[in-house]
This record gives sequence, C-alpha cells and structure tokens, in this order.
Amino acid sequence: FFFLMIRRPPRSTQSRSSAASDVYKRQYQRRVHGDNKNNFLHAMSFVRDTFDEIRKMKPRKFVQQVVVLGLVVASAFGIWKSLMYITKSESPIVVVLSGSMEPAYFRGDILFLTHWDEPVQTGDVIVFKLTHQDIPIVHRAISVQEKDDNDYYILTKGDNNRVDDRPLYYELHDNEVWLHKKDLMGKVRGYLPYVGIVTILLSDYPILKYILIGAMCLLVIIAKDPQS
Repeated sequence: FFFLMIRRPPRSTQSRSSAASDVYKRQYQRRVHGDNKNNFLHAMSFVRDTFDEIRKMKPRKFVQQVVVLGLVVASAFGIWKSLMYITKSESPIVVVLSGSMEPAYFRGDILFLTHWDEPVQTGDVIVFKLTHQDIPIVHRAISVQEKDDNDYYILTKGDNNRVDDRPLYYELHDNEVWLHKKDLMGKVRGYLPYVGIVTILLSDYPILKYILIGAMCLLVIIAKDPQS
C-alpha cells in the first residue's frame, strides 16, 4: 500500500496552471471586448450629440458659425501670403521629410526660409526644387560659382549623404549637372525641432488630414457663443 502511495503520480501542476491561464485569457478577452464596446458607444454618442446640436441650431446661428469658419481660413491664408511677401519665398516654411541633413536637421523639423536678393555662399543650407519632383529638397551648398549674368552654378549635398546631388540633377532636372538661381526656393534662417512631425503623419496617412479638417470644421460650427 505504501509503495502504491509513493508511486501514485501527483496532480499535474501543468494542468492547474493551464486552467488558470485559460481563465485569465477569458477574463482579459471579456474586458477588452467590453472596453471596445464602450469606446464604440462613446464615439457613436458623440457623433449623435454633434448632429443633434447642428439640427437644433437656428439658421442665423449656423450662418454665423460658417462665417466664423471662413474668417479663420481667410486669416490663415492672409498670414501665409504675408509671410511669402516678407520672405520673398513661395514657401517660407517647410518641413524636413528625410534624414539626409542629419545631424544639422532631423525629420520633422520645421525650417524658416528667406529668398532675398543676396548671394549664395558655400556652406549655406538651401531649399531647391527639381523639374520632375514636386517635393522640395533641403541640402547644403558645397560649391558655388558665380556667373556673369547674376546667376550661379550651385552644387549641393546632404550632410548625411555620401555623394553630392549630381545624380539627382541628372535624373530629375533634365540632365543638368548644376543648380541655378531659378531653382532655389530660399535659404534656411532658423528651425523648430520636431514640430512638423504632425505634417509628416498627415502626409503619410491622408485619412488623418480629412479627419482633422472635418473635426476642426465641426468644432467651429457647433461652438457655443459665450454670450448666449
């Protein structure tokens, strides 16, 4: 009898731990499912309340809010045009989209440009646009040769690149081997680190752009007048 007792296999600890793990998984799944359901209900409630607010809004109030939205857009447009006039640049603010200028500038940095009538010198960080590429490039001028007709032969290179930009010129700029004054958008005057990362996200995920614009329009339209 004693022999049988000591030879009897003990209750499996593995089965107990497996059962406990299954219970924990079921509890976790129920909790996640409940959280997702609550989040969905909150989102639907917000959408329903928003449309109810718009339906209850008087026509005159609705028109006023639309006018306010238009003024906000017009103000932003006016500020941008003013910056273009002051800096003489078609794009006075740009966002760094790659790491080719590290460690001077990183992806997501916002750069402030001017395009005043002044000479370009070796070492200047400039923004230029190639004929067959819509996105501007931010690189450093490593060679500048002045021409007789107030123009330049400019060669650029990214600080983090091994070679200069001549292959880019040849491929995207009608087989050119130099940049010229007409290709420049401006010279970098200052920057804000990483502030433009939102712009990169909006560019990488276009749906976010429409969601953000729609949310801003809704907030302006349904915003309550503090005097009412």
